[in-house]
Amino acid sequence: MYIDSHAHVNFDMYDDIKSVLSSALKNNVRKIINCAEDLNSSLKVIELHKQYNYLYPAVGIHPQNVDNSSTDDIANLEKIIRDEKVVAIGEIGLDYYYSRNNRERQILFFELQLKLAEKYNLPVIIHSRNATDDVFRILKNYTLKGVIHCFSGSIETAKEFIKLGYYLGIGGILTFKNSKLFEVIKEVPLEYILLETDSPFLTPEPFRKYKNEPKYIPVIANKLASIKDINEDDVMRITTDNANRVFDF
Repeated sequence: MYIDSHAHVNFDMYDDIKSVLSSALKNNVRKIINCAEDLNSSLKVIELHKQYNYLYPAVGIHPQNVDNSSTDDIANLEKIIRDEKVVAIGEIGLDYYYSRNNRERQILFFELQLKLAEKYNLPVIIHSRNATDDVFRILKNYTLKGVIHCFSGSIETAKEFIKLGYYLGIGGILTFKNSKLFEVIKEVPLEYILLETDSPFLTPEPFRKYKNEPKYIPVIANKLASIKDINEDDVMRITTDNANRVFDF
């Protein structure tokens, strides 16, 4: 059994969720962490979990959405966490790719959500884009576990996050022809890796012309097995064990 540790499966992303989920199950992807990006999508992933119990909800406010969110949304997130079955806080973090103008607001929302994770003993799913130094500095202040989503940094950065107790989320980028992740992944022990799709984004090769789906997790696993020169079944077993530990399945 595979676990997709990061996807965005909701009605805004797909016209036919039933078909997407049916294809995932047929490809042995039996658990999917369904990540929110704001308060509205947090409510949606909760409702989808009630319809499809193998879609596990992660709630949170993405750094690109903090300007359209208020601190009241944090209080509402806490209410969801108290009242509903939530497996993680995510997708949260920092993103300076387009601009650093709202850096302080991003940090505020990041830290408020990390405090929620600590309060309720939940893992975190971290978005870090052009913000590694700040993300690392902030995470050092909290006793948490989780995953660095869509990891694409250096081997040195990978080792530092692993020392903090975090796993690395590896997805379709690993299959891209111009990916620099290949050399990093050769050095990172499989015991610190989670598989993810980030569906509907970052579709792996050779399917990049299609919208990404959880069904492509075995494609990523196959590439990882090739890089590590191990059996794909071992990739499935170890990464699934890793995800079970992170999300307390």
